[in-house]
This record gives sequence, structure tokens and C-alpha cells, in this order.
Amino acid sequence: MRLKLILSLLAVALLVLACFLPWMTIESKAITITGLDTTGTDYGKPAYFHFLWSGIYLLFVLINKVWSKRTAVVVAAFNIAWAARNFLLVPVCQMGECPVRKIGLYLVLVSSLAMFITPLLSEGKKS
Repeated sequence: MRLKLILSLLAVALLVLACFLPWMTIESKAITITGLDTTGTDYGKPAYFHFLWSGIYLLFVLINKVWSKRTAVVVAAFNIAWAARNFLLVPVCQMGECPVRKIGLYLVLVSSLAMFITPLLSEGKKS
């Protein structure tokens, strides 16, 4: 199996795992927010959009064509935009309450960047 494919699969697996981990806590309300469980807030469920982009990304990564690799980079860029939106907008201070960012939110951003970088890696030269 190609190294680029393995790294892409690991990046997607890390993104899915990070969506289930705690993203932030609101200590005054004793609420822990994940990508799928946002009860007590008006954030919706931002992880579902990551799942959508990850599925499309995997589809294009598994197709072994040049155009599909380029399309995977574009899809990963949309995923980075959504991750940056979640990183900047979800834990914003409101009415004097500042949530504490947790590891899941950082992992979403890192794995989205990894998804963007892995299709750009060069293929090893075969001897």
C-alpha cells in the first residue's frame, strides 16, 4: 500500500476520533462539548460536516488518478476551512464566559491539515 494512502487514512481516522473527543468545556454550566454532543448550546453538530468532507476526500484519495488527487486537495481545503471555523467560532467568549479548549478541537485542526498535506507528498522514485 502506498505511503500517501496510509497517511491519508490515518489523518481521516484521527479526524473522526477527534470529533468524539471533548472539544471544550463551559465550566459555569458544567457542560462538555464534543463535535457530536453540543447539548446546552446553539452550536449544532459540527462534526457531521467533517464526516461529509472526509468521506468525499477518501473517495478521491482511493481513486488512483491525477485529477482525483487534485480534487482531494480541494476537498481537504474545504475541510480545513470548516476546522478553522470550528476552532475560532465555537470556543468564543460569550457574555463573560470563556470556554476552555480541549484536545479534540486541536486534533481536528491538526488532522485537517494532515489531510491537506498528504496528497501533496511526492511519490518515492522507484529504482
